[in-house]
Amino acid sequence: MEKIKILIVDDESRMRKLIRDFLEREGYQILEAADGVEAMDRFYSEKDISLIILDVMMPRMDGWQVLREVREHSKVPIMMLTARTEEQNELKGFELGVDEYVAKPFSPKILVARVGALLKRARNAAEEAAVNAGGIVMDKAAHIVTIDGEPIDLSVKEFELLAYFLENQKMALSREKILNHVWNYDYFGDARTIDTHVKKLRSKMGEKGNYIKTIWGMGYKFEVEK
Repeated sequence: MEKIKILIVDDESRMRKLIRDFLEREGYQILEAADGVEAMDRFYSEKDISLIILDVMMPRMDGWQVLREVREHSKVPIMMLTARTEEQNELKGFELGVDEYVAKPFSPKILVARVGALLKRARNAAEEAAVNAGGIVMDKAAHIVTIDGEPIDLSVKEFELLAYFLENQKMALSREKILNHVWNYDYFGDARTIDTHVKKLRSKMGEKGNYIKTIWGMGYKFEVEK
C-alpha cells in the first residue's frame, strides 16, 4: 500500500523538520518546499499529493498566492500555518479554500492529530462523491463517469439521470418521479423526453445500458445484473 503523500511548505527549515519528523513517524511520505514558488513546482510535478501544510509568510510567493493557485486546479486538503491569530486572517483563509487553520506555536502531536482528522474527512467526502455500481463509477465532484475504467461523454441531463438511477438502485421509478427530480418541474406532457434521454444514455453505456430496465406502463429501474 502506497504511503500518503504530504507537502510541507515553510521557509523555516527547523519548522519543516519538526513537522516532517512527527508525520514520518506516523507513516506518511513527506515532500518539502522552502517557498511558494518551489511549492508550486512540487505541486505540478507530484500528481498524488494528499495534503498540503502551508505557511503564510514566505519569500517570493506567500501562502495566500499559493492557496489561490492550488485552488484553481485542485481540491486537495490544505492546512494553513500562521503566526497571526487575528480573526480576519482566519476568515480570509477559509474564504480562499483553507480546510484547517493552525496558529504557531502549536503542539506537534495536536498537528498530527489534525492531519489525520483532515485526511479522514477528505476521504469520506470523496467516497460520498463517488458512486460505484457494476463497473460504472461516477465522480460527482469531478463530473466524470467511467465504465470499466473508460470515461464516457454524457450531457448534463444524461449525467443527472444516471446519478438518479444510481442513487435509487432496484427501485421502480415512474417517469413523473424522474422528471420531477432531474428536470425539477411538474411534467404533464407525454413521456418522450425521458424516454429519449434513457435511449441515448443506454447507447452510451454500451452493454451496461442493460442495467436500466424498462417497467412497461410505469417507468424504469436500475439494477446491476449478477
